[in-house]
Amino acid sequence: MTLIEELPENSTEPLYKQIKQLIVSKIEAGEWRPGDRLPTEHALVKELKTSRMTVNRAFRELTQEGVLVRRQGSGTFVSPSKLETGMLEIRNVAEDITARGNEHSSEVLLLETVDTVPAEIAETMTDLPRGAAFHSLCLHFENGRPLQLEDRYVNPRLVPDFLKQDFSVQTTGGYLLDNVIYTHADHRISAAIPTEEQKKLLRLEEGEPVLVLERHTYCPDGVITTVRLYHPASRYEFSGTFFPHRELSD
Repeated sequence: MTLIEELPENSTEPLYKQIKQLIVSKIEAGEWRPGDRLPTEHALVKELKTSRMTVNRAFRELTQEGVLVRRQGSGTFVSPSKLETGMLEIRNVAEDITARGNEHSSEVLLLETVDTVPAEIAETMTDLPRGAAFHSLCLHFENGRPLQLEDRYVNPRLVPDFLKQDFSVQTTGGYLLDNVIYTHADHRISAAIPTEEQKKLLRLEEGEPVLVLERHTYCPDGVITTVRLYHPASRYEFSGTFFPHRELSD
């Protein structure tokens, strides 16, 4: 990926603003898509014959404006598109719990490589290397009470270091959000009769159903992860505010 255009010679705009406009124009034209990696600052300094400080300011301001996202050690990327509603945002459960003023804790029940995945997972994650995937099962607590059972499959080709992480320090979802650029996700919410294991882990009342959020998260190279999040129906609800993608006229 390169900035093949040259900057205007007679522009009165500061150079960093010209670079910002050039980057934004490529994104708006669809040449650079959500999740695409930008050229390095060093490459742009050389190509545009400008200073590192100028390019850095353009990157920094576009990051503050939400156009770009920067990942330590990975580079600068076009920011992923925002999901439509608060209810369906990809969020870190630990941050949600602490934002309510409560204490989050978690227990990693499984962290493994599986040679095959369930058929319904394989239907979505079609590009797994030799059919194998990383699998994690984590239980999240709010003030000591089980709130969410997270059953996750991760594509090893896209997240090769997943099993090397200490998920007693950071949640699996938090790690993926911080280290993998996604472009979009799809969701399905349903109610289900829990298994005996889910009843025990979530401390469900007799006859209590679970609310299930199933999510598939994508990047340009395929499905990053598929996760099913199980919640006690008596202690959890999905909610959000929808904002239409238009301005209301007076």
